[in-house]
Amino acid sequence: MPRVDRSYAAAYGAAVCAAAYGSMKLAQALGAGALADKDPLPPGLRERLLARDPLFVASHWVLAGAALVAVVVALVSLRRRLAPVPRRLLLAIAWTLGVFMIARSAGVLGFGFVGDVLLLTGVRPPPVEHAALARDLAQWDLLLWSPFFLLWGVCWTMVGRRLRRGAANGAGNSRQATRRFQGSGTR
Repeated sequence: MPRVDRSYAAAYGAAVCAAAYGSMKLAQALGAGALADKDPLPPGLRERLLARDPLFVASHWVLAGAALVAVVVALVSLRRRLAPVPRRLLLAIAWTLGVFMIARSAGVLGFGFVGDVLLLTGVRPPPVEHAALARDLAQWDLLLWSPFFLLWGVCWTMVGRRLRRGAANGAGNSRQATRRFQGSGTR
């Protein structure tokens, strides 16, 4: 697949991942379970989440809204001309989200492949009072959440690369056009 096609696929992938995540958070905000019991949270926070604590309900509304914005950002990044939206802003959003999601999937932020494997292999023992729950959540995180955030993060970094490359090509193209214009007047 040509590089251009991959970058377009990555933008659509980022939009689809954002839509899926936002749909899940919207469903949770409206009262559905939608994988809430598989969220890798410490036991106290998990209980508050499942009890529909107002703070968690509000956070689901915020995350659903943020996901909607992410869908728009991913789709706007596909446009050739970004006049109404500063390319640097889109570039900063894409790279920030990409790096954050890849770091989350790897385990830098506490959850992720490394932490899950350490817990499941016994290298890092789970809390004694919640050992079974911790193992269950680590399995879900290892098989669902970490790969999802890795895919989403890679899509965002590819969008960032496309935007950066587009900015560099745009600057180069305008310089070439200026040279051609100046050169045509001297003949």
